[in-house]
Amino acid sequence: MQPFVIPLIGLAQGGTQFNWRADGKFFGNSGNSEIIDADLEVDVHVERASRFFGVDAAVTGWVKVLCDRCLEELELPVDTGFKLSVKFGENAETADAGDREIVMIPDGSSELDLAQFVYDYTCISLPMRRVHPEGECNPDALRYLSSEETADAAPAAGSPFAALKDILK
Repeated sequence: MQPFVIPLIGLAQGGTQFNWRADGKFFGNSGNSEIIDADLEVDVHVERASRFFGVDAAVTGWVKVLCDRCLEELELPVDTGFKLSVKFGENAETADAGDREIVMIPDGSSELDLAQFVYDYTCISLPMRRVHPEGECNPDALRYLSSEETADAAPAAGSPFAALKDILK
């Protein structure tokens, strides 16, 4: 069986448990350049009732990305999940799904691939600003950044922008 694929045909009524691991190769194959490495455990519980499937997934572990400040590798914890209501048919029904995302799959489909859901929910669980805790960034990178001229500093006298500073006065 392929990772992250639930065989819908032949799945027993009631609950079924699936467990997979997602690593850096999974994110590399997904075309994500931000996640360098990962070690995630994906636990999925599927509840089948006739032609309805309830999917509850938990994704836990860590991913490795680059720090926005020093560009060194940074390991971030991941603790997310998703809930799906999977139905056969062409049009989404108007019934309230509560806290679940409704996924419509064509009649006759034999499996449900959760790889894109694992990828998406992992990515959106990461913080917008990804930096090491204070004091843990690469000191060489920080020294370089702090020695550079800041945007508020006056331009050098020979610079073509030196005349522009007088406009503000």
